[in-house]
Amino acid sequence: MSKSMNRQIQPRKAAIAAAAALLLFAALSVALPQTDPQDAATITPNYKDADLSQIIQAVSQVTGKNFIVDPRVNAKVTMLSATPMSPNAFYQAFLSVLQVYGYVAVPAGKVIKIVPNIDARELPSIDLPRTVSPTSDELVTQVISVKNISAAELVPLLRPLIPQYGQLAAYPGGNMLIISDRASNVNRIVRIVERMDESNNEPYEIIPLHNANAVDVVRTINQLNQGPAVGGTVVKAVADERTNSILLSGDQTMRLRMKALILSLDAPLKSGGDIQVRYLHYADAKQLADKLKGQASASAKAQGGPAAPGAAASAGGSNFGSDVTIWADEPTNALIITAPPKLMKSLMGVIDKLDIRRAQVEVQAIIVEIDVNKSSDLGVQWLIDGRNSNTLAGVSNLPTSGGASIVDLAAAAAPGAYSAVSSSVLGVGASLAIGRYNKTSGTNFAALLQALRSDGASNIISTPSVITMNNQEAEVKVTQEIPLITGSYSTATASVNGTTSPFQTIQREEVGTILKVTPHINEGDSVQLKIEQEDSSPGAKLANSADISTNKRSIKTTVLIEDGGIIVLGGLISDTVNESEDRVPGLGRIPLIGELFRSRSGSHEKKELLVFIRPKILRDQTQIDATSRSQYDHVRRQQQALHHGKVTLLPGQRQPVIPVVPPRQEPTPAPAPAPQAEHGP
Repeated sequence: MSKSMNRQIQPRKAAIAAAAALLLFAALSVALPQTDPQDAATITPNYKDADLSQIIQAVSQVTGKNFIVDPRVNAKVTMLSATPMSPNAFYQAFLSVLQVYGYVAVPAGKVIKIVPNIDARELPSIDLPRTVSPTSDELVTQVISVKNISAAELVPLLRPLIPQYGQLAAYPGGNMLIISDRASNVNRIVRIVERMDESNNEPYEIIPLHNANAVDVVRTINQLNQGPAVGGTVVKAVADERTNSILLSGDQTMRLRMKALILSLDAPLKSGGDIQVRYLHYADAKQLADKLKGQASASAKAQGGPAAPGAAASAGGSNFGSDVTIWADEPTNALIITAPPKLMKSLMGVIDKLDIRRAQVEVQAIIVEIDVNKSSDLGVQWLIDGRNSNTLAGVSNLPTSGGASIVDLAAAAAPGAYSAVSSSVLGVGASLAIGRYNKTSGTNFAALLQALRSDGASNIISTPSVITMNNQEAEVKVTQEIPLITGSYSTATASVNGTTSPFQTIQREEVGTILKVTPHINEGDSVQLKIEQEDSSPGAKLANSADISTNKRSIKTTVLIEDGGIIVLGGLISDTVNESEDRVPGLGRIPLIGELFRSRSGSHEKKELLVFIRPKILRDQTQIDATSRSQYDHVRRQQQALHHGKVTLLPGQRQPVIPVVPPRQEPTPAPAPAPQAEHGP
């Protein structure tokens, strides 16, 4: 494009801009009364990419103010308004436009200078009078007097709130702040300083502690404040052990910060403070106290070496130092522990792990004993009586098991004896006697044939059951105490006749079924059982013994079985066969005839004892109730069926029956304890 054309276009643009300004002035002139421009009430400015100089001319026309514009002031402004505004509001909006674009309006007498922000601090500004709105964007200067805190200490705190073109300085002599900035920001700074400059009426403050130890807290905060103080402000903290309080002195602002820190350190610990009373739910306080003493002693040695001098154990052996004590209160099943917070937290963690509901185990046992006995006896006995002699001679008085002696039988049947033959003389089994008897002459003889066959069988089943805690031994006894003679002696009595008094020593022994079991629940559903089982009964009197014998069968073992499974502990099996023969020498070996001079017996005894064990884990109250109810209902049904349909000789009398199990009621939850305001946990 040629220079001549540029010269033609530039005057044309200037003419268009002048015409636009005249139109704007004409529009504003129509809307405003022609009296005082400040009394106008209806101004609705709308600009779209207008030159800032045009808006300055419009503001001057509307408000009547005179402006001096710096040559560097130049910007394209868009300003839209949907509602009318007063001339004063229009001027405040104009100041906001200048702030957005980096300019400021500085009053200088009757004119207002519009310069860039960077030059604002070099120009004089007005103080913040009451006529200036606190939300205005006018450039003002404010002097703030500080009473309770140092003005110099506020400068680094407030500096980030002041823009680059603003001014903030402290006057130490009068303890004042000088601020130069827009009115809205200055007003904000004034309110901040007023809140920070609150009066300090208390030179010191007392903070009582409820959970922490005052000496420990003071030591902690003093270690925190070992560095240089901020702004030279120092806060002193002193601990009062008698009241467990902390005394603070110094600047109130710093005291507030320190007080917040102290209250945070005084928060109650989850595991309690120096003294804790812990009520146990499942564990035994006396037993657990002994374990905790060992734990506390080991922890004290690991953390601080040996106990302090003079910290000898008390009568209960519960002291490990001047500040550690553990003892159990059996009536309430509670532990009373005195320990530092760190050790207290460790002990409380151990108690939480040990004071839990332990599972229980129901152990059902079936003890089956089968006993089979068979015996057989066959024998012949001979008796000869000499003439005119009262002596009886047994030629072959051979013994038989349970049979009769021919000599005793002949004596019982002799003249002058009892007519009835007693069963003790006759014996058991079949007896056949033959012979000859004459009082006056001849030789009397008799022969007795005895035969016996016996079969016996017994089937004994015992079903003991017991419920016990995990890792706790349980014992079931179904026994009878029988007296056994262990010895005898006699004591001479001091009398004329010189008599003696015999004495016997007796020991009582239990015979029956005894079951001891200790369950150990492993990970999962398996149970390890330590079992001691004994089954005993009184036996027969042995030859050359003072009293009867006892039969005992016992098993001692350890087994592993799943929950609800059945395991056999093995069987005690015995199979005994006995055969014997008694005969007269010589005669007993003669074929056929020798049977008359021979006695034979045989026996077969077979015993078998089997023990079956079935454990069942009861983990909660529901399973315990179900097991107890089934046994309870079983016994009740047996009682009801015991006399059902039978005729009683006592009409109107009812048989006693246990009542029906009432439904289980859920326990009412205890109300939450009220918060304690007193000192201590």
